[in-house]
Amino acid sequence: MTLTELKYIVAVARERHFGRAANACFVSQPTLSVAIKKLEDELGVTLFERSAGDVTVTPVGERIVGEAQRVLEQIQTIKQLAEQGKDPLSGPLRLGAIYTVSPYLLPYLIPLLRQRAPQMQLLLEENYTSRLAEMLKQGEIDVAVLSEPFREPGIVTQAVYDEPFVVAAPKGHPWEQANEVDTAMLSEENVLLLSSGNCFRDQVLQSCPELNREALPAGSLQRTLQGSSLTTIRHMVAGGIGVTVLPATSVTTADKHLLSLIPFAKPEPTRRVVLAWRRNFPRREAIEAIRQAIVNAEIPAVEMIPDAVVIGG
Repeated sequence: MTLTELKYIVAVARERHFGRAANACFVSQPTLSVAIKKLEDELGVTLFERSAGDVTVTPVGERIVGEAQRVLEQIQTIKQLAEQGKDPLSGPLRLGAIYTVSPYLLPYLIPLLRQRAPQMQLLLEENYTSRLAEMLKQGEIDVAVLSEPFREPGIVTQAVYDEPFVVAAPKGHPWEQANEVDTAMLSEENVLLLSSGNCFRDQVLQSCPELNREALPAGSLQRTLQGSSLTTIRHMVAGGIGVTVLPATSVTTADKHLLSLIPFAKPEPTRRVVLAWRRNFPRREAIEAIRQAIVNAEIPAVEMIPDAVVIGG
């Protein structure tokens, strides 16, 4: 039994597909398949049920994969402890961020972090919350910038800032002259949201329940449309298709020429952005350097939380 074989079975269990697992491990599918068959023969059990285009983890396979993942996490911890013995602010740090935070936070974060920790290189990963959570647990990234709600066993979080939402409408829209928009007003508009699976979509629907079509009153004219990214959505809004809700940090100078941007009435919908890392991650000074860089960044429209407690674990 080798660490490589353990890595392969964790990848297959995650991907539910041998080809995708092989790609994730940067090996050929035959290499991965032979290694897993060798491990199954050594253990005397079947880990995966194979059929055309489908892979199912057996009950005993589920338990073995869980233990394999824990072993890989411990190996990663040993490597990180060795790095910490050198300098926790030196060497690569793997930082993940959700799509609706990364492009708007990183331009503020990276220059300040370069000043605080010039020897710490950031390796960046953009992805959905669910994928970043898996990468954290498997040791593929060290820390992630996410938004609440977020709770995972073995993962701790610390809040860094609260961010309000704003309404974006096409130029010339009747709301253009309004000082604020109530969430109830959205029920009579075509509203563009990110596609399912994106946490910002879920946060908007939770903060603005009027956008849930099932809850709309009889005779409502509202329709919910989807876009693949905030950039695509803002262009669709500018083209007159409907209105949308944006995180305040995503608003650019170009948007102010392209769109009508209106604040929500109090209490305005917001989201809380947090840092998340494994409970036993040894380079706490590196986490603190990132947190301090964010808190000290002059990010427009957000409210920093400099003294937030660490939660979870």
